[in-house]
Amino acid sequence: MKKYSKSFRSLWIGEIVSEFGGVAGAIINGLLLYELTGSREWMGILWLVYFIPSLVLQGISSPLLNHVIKEKVLKNIQLIRAGAYLLPLAGLGIGTEKGSIIGLVILQCILGLLQPIFASLSFALLPEVCTEDELADANGLLDGTLRLMSFLAPGVTSLLLLQLPMHWIYGISAILFFISFLALSRIPQISTQMVATWTKKFWWSEMKEGYRNFFSYPQLLQLTILSSTVQFAVGATLVLSIPFIQGELGGETWEYGIFKGAFPIGYVMGMLLLTKLPKSPRTMYFGLIGGGFSFVLLYFVHSVPFAWLCELMGGILFPLFNAQSAAIFQREAPRDRLAQLSAVRLLFMRVSMPLGILFASLPFLTLNIRHVYFGIGSIIILPGVYYLIDSLQPRKRWSRINDKY
Repeated sequence: MKKYSKSFRSLWIGEIVSEFGGVAGAIINGLLLYELTGSREWMGILWLVYFIPSLVLQGISSPLLNHVIKEKVLKNIQLIRAGAYLLPLAGLGIGTEKGSIIGLVILQCILGLLQPIFASLSFALLPEVCTEDELADANGLLDGTLRLMSFLAPGVTSLLLLQLPMHWIYGISAILFFISFLALSRIPQISTQMVATWTKKFWWSEMKEGYRNFFSYPQLLQLTILSSTVQFAVGATLVLSIPFIQGELGGETWEYGIFKGAFPIGYVMGMLLLTKLPKSPRTMYFGLIGGGFSFVLLYFVHSVPFAWLCELMGGILFPLFNAQSAAIFQREAPRDRLAQLSAVRLLFMRVSMPLGILFASLPFLTLNIRHVYFGIGSIIILPGVYYLIDSLQPRKRWSRINDKY
């Protein structure tokens, strides 16, 4: 950590504290809503309230992101989130079931609206707090520790629930987001605000320009599509994991817990491995192909321990692709458009996950679980092999479609 700037360390602390508080809060949201309603339908509505406004804003917010001071907006978002986590407590204070549910719904809506802006701006800020040579390692460190927090937070939350009333966790989440606000406040203002006259015509022209820019950079589009195939597979596994471990393999609940924990543990190991390996297209595409192969291997697995190893393998290999592809995107995208282009990139990736969920959930799909694993692994492997072979061909640096190589 010492090799990174103080600004990066502040961003890193702000993000990991935020991730822990968000995961803990999400667990309590589901538990509280189910306690109040006992309804699976309400659980679905709660996630739709988060997801639908989030995707809509993701698609139309890109013009705004080029005309804000990123450091200021990031810390203000955390302050708003900290306040939002007090809404369910206010609903519980009213003493009615309706008030509690309204508080939960408003919280989910606020979180859904803020998350795409926060993710896009933090991604765009990273090249400004790191050198170009540090970008791949910095992305790996940030991504790996965020996944570690998402792994640790459920266990810590479970231990807290043994000692504290459920609604107290909202207070803890609010405090963690406030700590994140304080950490992000230590980042000096690096970016500058572009003056813009916000009219409907300007917004529309800026949005078109952002998408046009995105599609005019072939490597940015290529890397985004490859990342989207991974997100598609991740979405499918959200549906498949429990039926595969407990149904197909006859595993116990604790065995499923280890299966779910193997990937984030492997991801941290992969993040450490990345620091020792050369940053090259070969390493990047090897990570993508190997990660896809970990899904294909599940087609052949007939014991739970081997399924654990497959998940661990995927966790180790995918960071080799994810961190390097993110670093290339951050380097190749024009700096004055990076926030806007990162929003478009994130939109592609976020849409891919629910498509994967839908694909794995289709009632008329005749493929069994093993075939689906083989299919989603192949979707990752085939383009990965193509681009690995293509990367071995001598060529000059990527540029825009209309530029000469």
